[in-house]
Amino acid sequence: MSTPLPYGPAMTALLEPMRKAFLLLNRTIAAPLIRNGAGPLLSTRTAGSLLVLRTTGRTTGKVREAPLGYALVDGRVVVIAGYGRDAHWFRNAVACPDVEVLLPGAVLAGHAEEIADPDERRAACRTLLTAMGVVGTWTLGDVRGKTDAEVDLLTEAFPLLAITPTAVRPGPFDPGGVGPRLTSALWMLTAAGAFAVRRTTRSRAR
Repeated sequence: MSTPLPYGPAMTALLEPMRKAFLLLNRTIAAPLIRNGAGPLLSTRTAGSLLVLRTTGRTTGKVREAPLGYALVDGRVVVIAGYGRDAHWFRNAVACPDVEVLLPGAVLAGHAEEIADPDERRAACRTLLTAMGVVGTWTLGDVRGKTDAEVDLLTEAFPLLAITPTAVRPGPFDPGGVGPRLTSALWMLTAAGAFAVRRTTRSRAR
């Protein structure tokens, strides 16, 4: 049985519309950008840094992707289930802990497990929600002003998953990936733009 989510009335009313909106944005924008090496463009002080977590569907056996905010804590990648234990990606990772993580600059294989130790869970929650910037504060509150007991209530409702890296996988900017081609195209466009500006400047000077 899932722990009731400790959102206020206003936030609770927005949960379902937000879930649908995030699902659309994640599928059409966030996941494709991160998958193709543009993850750094999504890293801001407002939303923090984003990764794509690849899990194996617990009933379908198919690969599922979920863009999530994250933090690095003691050598592990930590994410939080903002929709509680019913989040599909969380249930998939618990059922099949072998996952893949697409970070802004690397792709890792890893072993996922829920953080159970109260002290570790509390510290990881504070680090992660602070790293998630304005979005983390708006949705889950400012943990800097919360007591340990209040943080414990959050982590009961919103479990944290820690992913221990087990291997480095080829990413978009590794040899053979799409990244170098995109970078080459960007440099060519930059050079062409600079050349066009220079010609225009010279023409006006005559």
